[in-house]
Amino acid sequence: MIGKVVSHYRVIEKLGSGGMGVVYRAEDTVLDRSVALKFLPGEAIRDKPALDRFLREARSAAALNHPHICTIHEIAEHEGEPFIVMELMEGQSLKQLIDGRPLKVDQILDLSMHIAEALEAAHAKGIIHRDIKPANIFVSSKGVAKVLDFGLAKPAASRQESGRSVDSSQMVTAAVALDLTQPGSAIGTAAYMSPEQARGEALDQRTDLFSFGAMIYEMATGSVAFEGGTTALVFNEILNGTPRPPARLNPEVPADLERIINKALEKDPELRYQTAGEMKADLKRLKRDRDSGSSPAQVRSTESSASTGTKVKERSVAVLYFGNLSGAKDDEYFRDGMTEDIITELSKIGQIKVFPRSEVLSFRDKPVTAPEVGQQLDAAYVLEGSIRRSGNRLRITAQLVETRTRHSAWAERYDRELEDVFAIQDEIARSIAQALRVTLSPQEEKTIAQKPTENLQAYDYYLRGRSYTRRENLDFALQMFEQAIKLDPDFALAHAGVANVCGMIYELREQNPKWIDRGVAACDRALALDSQAAEVLAARARISYAQKSYDPAVRYARMAIEQKADCDGAYNILGRALFASDRLDEAAALVERAMEASGDDYNTYVPYTNVLTRLGRVEEVRELRLRMMGVLEKQLELVPEDVRARILLAGICAEIGRPEDAMRQLQTAVTLRPGDANVLYNAACTYGLLASKAEALATIKKAFEAGYGNREWAARDPDLALLRDDPEFQRLCQTGAAPGSA
Repeated sequence: MIGKVVSHYRVIEKLGSGGMGVVYRAEDTVLDRSVALKFLPGEAIRDKPALDRFLREARSAAALNHPHICTIHEIAEHEGEPFIVMELMEGQSLKQLIDGRPLKVDQILDLSMHIAEALEAAHAKGIIHRDIKPANIFVSSKGVAKVLDFGLAKPAASRQESGRSVDSSQMVTAAVALDLTQPGSAIGTAAYMSPEQARGEALDQRTDLFSFGAMIYEMATGSVAFEGGTTALVFNEILNGTPRPPARLNPEVPADLERIINKALEKDPELRYQTAGEMKADLKRLKRDRDSGSSPAQVRSTESSASTGTKVKERSVAVLYFGNLSGAKDDEYFRDGMTEDIITELSKIGQIKVFPRSEVLSFRDKPVTAPEVGQQLDAAYVLEGSIRRSGNRLRITAQLVETRTRHSAWAERYDRELEDVFAIQDEIARSIAQALRVTLSPQEEKTIAQKPTENLQAYDYYLRGRSYTRRENLDFALQMFEQAIKLDPDFALAHAGVANVCGMIYELREQNPKWIDRGVAACDRALALDSQAAEVLAARARISYAQKSYDPAVRYARMAIEQKADCDGAYNILGRALFASDRLDEAAALVERAMEASGDDYNTYVPYTNVLTRLGRVEEVRELRLRMMGVLEKQLELVPEDVRARILLAGICAEIGRPEDAMRQLQTAVTLRPGDANVLYNAACTYGLLASKAEALATIKKAFEAGYGNREWAARDPDLALLRDDPEFQRLCQTGAAPGSA
């Protein structure tokens, strides 16, 4: 071929070859310029799929006219052989430029912005490259990056195949060498594939962004992000492994660049950068800050300025619910528990203001950015992250973002055994304190270092029990706490969980003294193990309430709240005890504090709604019901089997004039738990709100037969007002039980 004239191109030399093409440098005799000619190998011309792929490359690339994408001049044919005429560039591939050594940060940013712009342009035309890697990036002698080889590009999701590339020595063209593969196999160099590409799934533009992240990682460290001796091992790392933090391999890597890399390498496409433009913006922002010599703002004073009166935010942190990357519904309780425990750990640090769970609940599993959350909550910093459980392995990513600058103040990935979960919580709290320049006191050091149990399986059972308790699935909750105690007899919180459930069973289902006796014994054991734990004090309040000892219940609940403002169930039982003892104004004064601390738990709304209803505060009741409705709907999105949430939602739907929705939720709830006294009681209330008298009466009878004990409240419950003059209902309510709330 050397020396031949192909059309009006004189072939000068061979530049490279591979499975998908042979590339020559040639002279355009008409326009007097140097070009590159790419031919399909002779044996491949007879392969129709290969020929189609070759021409597809030409059409895809020719559709893109961009300074950072190699230009296609012409598609032609010589003696029955198709070929592509492309621009010829002097320089080297990015793979050659890296050559096992990290690049300078400014060079990384310049090249990365060029590549991001190229991908943005391609994606705008619906073209996915699918083989982004250093060998497919050309760097000119002037430092300009161009994306090569759109031979794998396709305007829609497609099957993946695999390929490799051959670099020329000095003159590189828009060609790469690819292995021809069969449909359904994997395309693209393995080390740069996205997880979805490695699994052979349908692709969108986010696959290119993962590969781009892997490429920036290599530019920053000189090493590939995912290593392995075989393709199978590489795929395993892509699907399950975590690359070493870039800054550990190259101390020159700034935290913000590491954050960009980490976000691009998220295994879940939903948590990754969504567009090349978004990624480009972060790269440009980092480049701007480096060029201007600026850096993330130092922690600012919280004191009001005497001259302006403006309060400057400092050290206020909102902790978003971490993403559950395992995808398993059964892991939602673990994700929630981990997030809430991190909030608790940070709350132990006096100089850090931590937003309560209820403030961040509305952002759970929503596609919002940390800066957006920070602006809405007026938080100086936002902690975001993700959790993935696989057997006994636990992978947690966490990042602290400063709202004003959008910079990452701290970020880390933890790839540990499940038994390290408490150490991770400890490390996160300490790292955030360090990032915010907070020095922990000796007492704070001691408090943060405390662990609820040494047995991680016991902790797992405890979290499950807590989740079931909130849903009033009391039998399962009791079993979970009992399992936790079997594994760790000295686990105070598990004993408190048993006490709490016993009090609820007595109150709501079975007025048998054995439940009080067992609950008191569990409380005594928990108090002996940890007399200051807020959850233990809240459990003691629940037992006192079940015993109708309302003053002690109020006292214990307040003590729990003093220890831990968002203590699970504390505001709920405090509201119930105040309502039952007719201390309505006292309870009404707590509404906002209760919602701020525990508004993510829908049970907290019930007693305070009853209080405001009794006080005749119609507008406040309406507003609180709507807030509760949002929490219930969100809960049912995550946990559709939550019967307690479903029956409470039925009542609200009836209250606001949505009878069909109310009946659908009611029927589902009763079908799922037909013998549950509290479900039946709330179903009767829903019928009452729907003015279905016969159904309300029949259902309240079933509730009493199943063990519902708060008959005096039932007699006064406004939801059952249509039954008050009914002799049968009056007879049913004549037991004189103390008032309570549904």
